[in-house]
Amino acid sequence: MLKRLFKRNKPSRPIDNASVPEGRRVYAIGDVHGRNDLLNILIEKILADDGGRSAAESEIIFLGDLIDRGPDSAQVIETTMKLKENAGAVRFLMGNHEEVYLEAVRGEEKAVRFFNRIGGRETILSYDITMKEYIGLDMAQLAERMPSLVPQHHIDFVSAFENMITIGDYAFVHAGIKPGIALTEQEPKHLRWIREEFLEEDSPHEKVIVYGHTISDNVVEANNRIGIDTGAYESGKLTALVLEGSERRYLDTGT
Repeated sequence: MLKRLFKRNKPSRPIDNASVPEGRRVYAIGDVHGRNDLLNILIEKILADDGGRSAAESEIIFLGDLIDRGPDSAQVIETTMKLKENAGAVRFLMGNHEEVYLEAVRGEEKAVRFFNRIGGRETILSYDITMKEYIGLDMAQLAERMPSLVPQHHIDFVSAFENMITIGDYAFVHAGIKPGIALTEQEPKHLRWIREEFLEEDSPHEKVIVYGHTISDNVVEANNRIGIDTGAYESGKLTALVLEGSERRYLDTGT
């Protein structure tokens, strides 16, 4: 499964002339996937970086897929809720894993079954349920258990995630966009799930697209997009893109 998710991207032309407005500093964080340990390390790096630079209107954008696969999804939600409460300027994009999570927590058996297939098992076990109880439930029983297992404040928090954020010459999404369609006309299913059709498009978009969803060993910079999902749950490398003026740089938890 993991090998299929990793995509070796061919080198492309560098991105030219893209910028964010003067006086703003943007930190975009790739797919966390339940790695609360890495998230805390990266947050510390971001706060240190921001504090060591000139004053700016700084904000943090999470590109979605906070949950699943890694061991601490419930804790990641708590960490990001506290970060937003304390830092203020923190925004979140809805990933495909959050979409399925919200369906599963309603107790729909079909959704719970699919949720388990794509890494939701680890998310469920990060809540107040033991492995013994989990394996003792059939899928119908697990679906019945879900609405009482996940706290409402987590559901409310994730439900408020956005589909797209635009700042200056950049558009931030979870998975990508459907080529040839205006940004204002993009459908949530494409923003959360698209892969090959978006990755194979070399033509310029309205804005440079910053996305996660597709794992690569390193950051991918093409002529029309920047991918920052470096497979944190497996690789231990959680990455943040930093944008300030026309400058691009990166912070990560890798060695």
